[in-house]
Amino acid sequence: MAFGRRKKNAERRPDEAAAVPSDSETEEHDDDAVGPWDEADRPGEEGYIDLGALRIAATQGLQLRLEVEERSQRVVAVTLDFEGSSLQLQAFAAPRSEQLWDEIRGQISASVASQGGTVDELEGPFGTQLLAKVPAQAQDGSRGFRVARFVGVDGPRWFLRGVFGGPAAVDPKAAAALEDVFRNVVVVRGEQPLPPRDLLQLRLPRDASPLPRRKEPPVPPQRGPEITTIG
Repeated sequence: MAFGRRKKNAERRPDEAAAVPSDSETEEHDDDAVGPWDEADRPGEEGYIDLGALRIAATQGLQLRLEVEERSQRVVAVTLDFEGSSLQLQAFAAPRSEQLWDEIRGQISASVASQGGTVDELEGPFGTQLLAKVPAQAQDGSRGFRVARFVGVDGPRWFLRGVFGGPAAVDPKAAAALEDVFRNVVVVRGEQPLPPRDLLQLRLPRDASPLPRRKEPPVPPQRGPEITTIG
């Protein structure tokens, strides 16, 4: 998926005809391009919450939590909560000439399968996405599934992964607000050389007090870029 250059007509349904624009047409119609964005394309910080490697557009009613790895005490993810749904974000270093999402989807599928779950690969607003269902036990002791929807964007020297949970994982109406948040994310890669798949550094917003750690991960519990373990 071309970062920051996805045209609106690229999101047509498969049964709709869509012409592939030339490079010149793409540049002429940049107003139609959508994110997530690289800092080079969205350098301004006004209206954004600065978390270091990620900038999140301030949205009324949006609650933000930074998730901390217990062993290292480093911030490894940001989770956004909105009206009963959640969106977990992580940004990783990536090779300049290689895309990671195709490979990472396979790793997610293998990890979910190892936990007795299932994965469906679907097309969504951000390209190919995964809908994962993992066996889980409810508070009343009954058995069910925890559902998560994984999306990924390959950018210039970075990869951004989002995990939608709650109603936003399966209900387009419930997902709309958080999908808009995802579209407006700005990734700040920086110039520091990093191995591919290393997490880009997150930090507390300026003038913010420490945030509580999440006790239970919102996604299947495995370490690595494909699935995240939190404290």
